[in-house]
Amino acid sequence: MTKIDIGIKETDRTNIAEGLKHLLADSYTLYLQTHNFHWNVTGPQFRELHLMFEEHYTELALAVDEIAERIRTLDVAAPGTYKEFAKLSSIKEVDGVPAGSEMVDLLTKGHEQVVKTCRDVLKLAQDAEDESTAALVSDRMRLHEKTAWMLRALNK
Repeated sequence: MTKIDIGIKETDRTNIAEGLKHLLADSYTLYLQTHNFHWNVTGPQFRELHLMFEEHYTELALAVDEIAERIRTLDVAAPGTYKEFAKLSSIKEVDGVPAGSEMVDLLTKGHEQVVKTCRDVLKLAQDAEDESTAALVSDRMRLHEKTAWMLRALNK
């Protein structure tokens, strides 16, 4: 394969890809958590939460592919195992099956964490003038901010 030359220094590409790996791990962990909650939610808000969680995990499934492909575009291998994701993720796994309202709180915190991870990666991308990563991360951040707001509104 020919050497990559997309106008971003190798050290910047590596640093951005490392940040994106954390974003990928956070997003994948949140995907798994959301899917788990979709399967196991019960209670008076069952239908509403079940359907909402399905919308969320479906969107996250597409997002992880987009993030992983950006890492590959930067010529870095994307992580793809539970072990790697657990090491890289800022979102911790949940034991057992919490009540629906606790699921909402946990997912709210998860989306807020993804926003914080996005902010870290966005700074790296902006400093390296990597507009493609900046656009991807900015879009992800906006979506997670909105999702967190909608989840917070459920438990007011």
